[in-house]
Amino acid sequence: MPSFLPILLSLVHLVVAAPTSSESETLPSSKPHLYSGSPKTKLGSDWQSYYEVTKPLPNITLSSDFAGRSYAGNIPVDRANHDDNTLFFWATEKSEGSLTDEDSTEPWGIWLNGGPGSSSMIGFLFEPHAQNGPIRVEKDYTVSENPHSWHRIADYFWIDQPVGVGFSTADAAGYVADEDQVGEDFIGFLTNLVKVFPSLAKRPLVLSGESYAGMYIPYIMKAYFNTPNPPVTVSKIAIGDGSFGTWQGFNLMPAISVLETFPQIIGYDTDVLDHFKSQAHICGYDLNLTYPSDLNTPLPDLDLVEPRDRTLMQLLQTRTQQSMALQKRSTSIEEDAEMREEKRLVWKRNRLERRAPNVPADLDPWYGCFLFDELLDYALNYTYPWNETLDMGPFGGFDYYNVPDATDAAHVMDGGVFLNDPKTRAALHAPKNKDWEQNFAYVFGDQWDDPSVPPIAFLSDLATNMTAEDVGVVLYSGNNDALIPHRGTEVTIQNTTFGGIRGFTRRPSTPWTDDQGNFAGIVHQERGWTYALFDDAGHLVPQQKPEAAFTFFQQFVFGNNETGLVVDATLPAVGGESADFLSGIIPGKAEILVGEDGTVTSTYAAPAATREAWSAYMAQQAADSLVASQSSETDSSSGASTTMFSPVASLAMTALVASLTLFA
Repeated sequence: MPSFLPILLSLVHLVVAAPTSSESETLPSSKPHLYSGSPKTKLGSDWQSYYEVTKPLPNITLSSDFAGRSYAGNIPVDRANHDDNTLFFWATEKSEGSLTDEDSTEPWGIWLNGGPGSSSMIGFLFEPHAQNGPIRVEKDYTVSENPHSWHRIADYFWIDQPVGVGFSTADAAGYVADEDQVGEDFIGFLTNLVKVFPSLAKRPLVLSGESYAGMYIPYIMKAYFNTPNPPVTVSKIAIGDGSFGTWQGFNLMPAISVLETFPQIIGYDTDVLDHFKSQAHICGYDLNLTYPSDLNTPLPDLDLVEPRDRTLMQLLQTRTQQSMALQKRSTSIEEDAEMREEKRLVWKRNRLERRAPNVPADLDPWYGCFLFDELLDYALNYTYPWNETLDMGPFGGFDYYNVPDATDAAHVMDGGVFLNDPKTRAALHAPKNKDWEQNFAYVFGDQWDDPSVPPIAFLSDLATNMTAEDVGVVLYSGNNDALIPHRGTEVTIQNTTFGGIRGFTRRPSTPWTDDQGNFAGIVHQERGWTYALFDDAGHLVPQQKPEAAFTFFQQFVFGNNETGLVVDATLPAVGGESADFLSGIIPGKAEILVGEDGTVTSTYAAPAATREAWSAYMAQQAADSLVASQSSETDSSSGASTTMFSPVASLAMTALVASLTLFA
C-alpha cells in the first residue's frame, strides 16, 4: 500500500524548495515602497496618518459601527546592513481612536500565523484558515464582517514575519539564519512600531499565535528578556496547537491519544488499538503523565526509529501479498466491502501474531516509530469514509487538521487574488516589487529548514523569567487536531518548571462554557499558566470554533476568569473537576462529515452497539490505568511513571516544515 511519509517529504520540496549552493544567488529580493504622502521625518507619531488605511478596499464595505480605523504597512527591523528588511502589519482598532490614544493603558494584541513562512494575513482575512480578523473573505471571494474578530476585544495587529514572508520584505542576503535572528528582528520591529504608536510601549501586550508560532514566540520572548530595555511590555503569551518540541514529541508520541479520541480511525477495533499501543511502548511513547509531576524521574531520550528500507519491504510485500500487513488500496471506491474486511483481518492477524505468547514484541519495520504515518495509512486503507476519498489528494479526505471532517475542507484559497490587487496594495501601503504569497519558501534563505533547537530545550529557563516578570502563559489545543495533538502540549507543560514547581499539580479536568452556555472544553490554571482543550475544534481553533475562541480570549487571555484556577493544590480547582475528563481524553463526536471540497453531503457514524462496546472498553482501561498510576505514585522506587519528554534533536523536521506550512 502507498505510505504517506515519502509523500510528506516530497511536499517539503514542493512547498519549501531547497535551493542548491549554485542557486543561492537567485534568492528573491524585495523592498518596501513609500507611497505619496509619507513624512520626510524619521518614524514617529506623525506617521500614523500615513499608515492609516483610508483608500477603499476592493469589494469591501463595512458598517459604520463595525470598528475603529485600521492601519497597515511595512516597518523596518533595523538589522545592520539590511535596510530593506521590514515586517508588514495590518492593525485594527477596538474603537475609534483607541490605538492612537497616547494616554491609553488598555491591553493590545499581536497575532502570528505559523508555517514557517505562512502569512498572518491568513488569520486576518481568510475563512478556510485560522480566521480571527475583522474581514471574512469566503472561498468565492465574497466579503463579510466577522462578528468574532479579536479586534472587538482589543486593538490587534496581524504581522507577517519573519522578513520576506507575505508582504514583509528582505534583500537576498538578509533572510534569517535561525530563530534567534527571528526574535532579534521582531524586537527591532517593535522598537520602531512604538515610535509610530507611542502608547503601545507601556500598554500590556498579549503576544499570540498558533502552530509554528510555538517556535517563533518562545524565541521572541528569549530575545525580549535579553534586551536590556525592551520596547514593549509583554503581559501574556498565548499559543494554540504549538510546535514547542521535536517531531517525536508533538506529532508521533501523541498518536495514541488521537486514536482514543477518534476510534473511528481504526473502526473501533480494540485489537488494532492494542497493536498501536505495543508499538508506542517499543518507541518509548507511552509516557504516563502524573499530577503533580514526578520530580525524581529523569528525562528519557526518545530516539526516533525510522522505517527500514521501504523498497525492500515493498518487494517482500509483493511476493507475499496475503501475509504482509497493509495492502495497496483499491483505485475504485466501489471495492467490495467484504474484500476490504478480509484485508483488514489479514492486517490484524499479522500484527497480533507479533504479540502472541512467547513471541517477543517487535517494532513494525515498515513504519518504525512513525505511528502517525501508520494510523493515517490504516484509515485510508480500511476505514470508511476515508478509504473512499482517493481523489482528494495525497492524503485523501483525511484532514489531520480536523479529523472528523472528511470533506477535503482544507481547500487552499489564492489569497493573492485579493491582496495583490493594485487597489489593495495601495490601500495597505504594501510593497510593489513583490507579490503576496500565502507561504514563503525561503524563510531561512538557502537553508530550507529551520536549524534551531526546539523551544522545549529552554522553556523552563524562559518560564523562570516570565514568572519573575509576571508574564502569563496560555497554551490551548483543539481536540480534533491530529497534526499537533493536545497530548504533546500536556507533556510540554508537565516537563516545564514554572513558579518553582514542575508542571501542574492537578490534572486538568474543569469544564468551561462559551457565552451561550455550551460546553466548550476543559480549562486549567496554575501559577500564571493556563491550559485549555477546545471541544470539537481542530488545529485552527478560531476557524472551527470562532465563538468559543472569542469567549476564551476575552475572558481568559485578556480577562480574569478564574474557572479552572488552582488556589490550593490539595483542593479542587475553581469551577470543580469532572471525573469524565480525568483520563485526559474528550471523546470526539461520533459523526464523520462526508462530502467533497468542504461541502457536507452526509454524515457517518458507527452503529450504537459498536460505540457502546468501545466506551466500555475504554472505561475499563481508564480504571486500570488509574489504579496503576496511584500505585506508582505511592512507590517512588518503582520508576514506572514518567511525565517527561526529552528535547532531543528532531530527525523529522522536514516533515514538520511541510505539514505546518501547507495551511498554518
